[in-house]
Amino acid sequence: MVREGRQLDMPGNSKRRGAIKKTGKGNPTAGSGGRRRQGLEGKGPTPRAEDRPNHKLYKMKNAAQKREQARPKRKQGDAAEWVAGRNSVLELLKATVPVHALYVAEGTDRDEKVREIFKLAAEQHVSLLEIGRLELDKLTGGAVHQGIAAKLNAYDYANPQDLLELAAERDEPALIVMLDGVTDPRNLGAIIRSASGFGAHGVVIPERRAAQITAAAWKTSAGAAARVPVARVTNLTRTLKDFQDAGCMVVGLAADGTVGIAQSQMVDGPVVVVIGSEGKGLSRLVGETCDEIVSIPMSTGLESLNAGVAAGIALYAIAQVRA
Repeated sequence: MVREGRQLDMPGNSKRRGAIKKTGKGNPTAGSGGRRRQGLEGKGPTPRAEDRPNHKLYKMKNAAQKREQARPKRKQGDAAEWVAGRNSVLELLKATVPVHALYVAEGTDRDEKVREIFKLAAEQHVSLLEIGRLELDKLTGGAVHQGIAAKLNAYDYANPQDLLELAAERDEPALIVMLDGVTDPRNLGAIIRSASGFGAHGVVIPERRAAQITAAAWKTSAGAAARVPVARVTNLTRTLKDFQDAGCMVVGLAADGTVGIAQSQMVDGPVVVVIGSEGKGLSRLVGETCDEIVSIPMSTGLESLNAGVAAGIALYAIAQVRA
């Protein structure tokens, strides 16, 4: 209690000497902290070693990130693909195309084909999901799905450098197939199948105006698309020059080639074989980048072969030269 008539000593009203600090601006500040309180606050917990710029672990992590950024990234396919309809889905599973999941509309009749689809899906460990018919309509973009559709994962494209590394791992001279303007996915699948059969280390395709790895390409490859890496690039000419810098010769296949492919002196070592489209052949810049233009000798006046057939013959001829 405070005796009557005596003023309670509180911060700011004490008459003791030094109890009130007066600043140059005439703004009194009570106590010893005042405006310096923020300066007395701590700086928080000590950062981890890998987060401190001057620490060895930080520099090691930074160097690893720079190496990862410098390496070309593997390119993921644009989007998952949908295959709708009982016949199409059944053919997909019979060809052992990698399927992410099967979607079945509620109330779909379990006829003989659907039962066979379910059997193959179980054998291949494919997930089976039952959804509403309207939802399946939306997922398949309004396609005639007959109550069943398959979702394929987007294809995981390789880097061109991966193909050279694969050849080095096998201790073999690189054999790479590049496609210039091949737009039919069935031709792409057939070429991948030939590449697998004759020991090629991979296939390179352009990102634009060319066939991609779709369900049709998967089926035509007869499973080879799971064994042969396919790289996708933005610029064929630049990629060819990179292959040349790595020690590969580049031969383009065209009807007006100066030498038959079996007589070429460039195919027994590391080589990139460029296959053009059936109609236009090799594009100008790609043709100018090739070290040699070769042909497949034919006895008739046929101007060109189907791209898939031409690739198979060319790869067979190279295999014979290397044997």
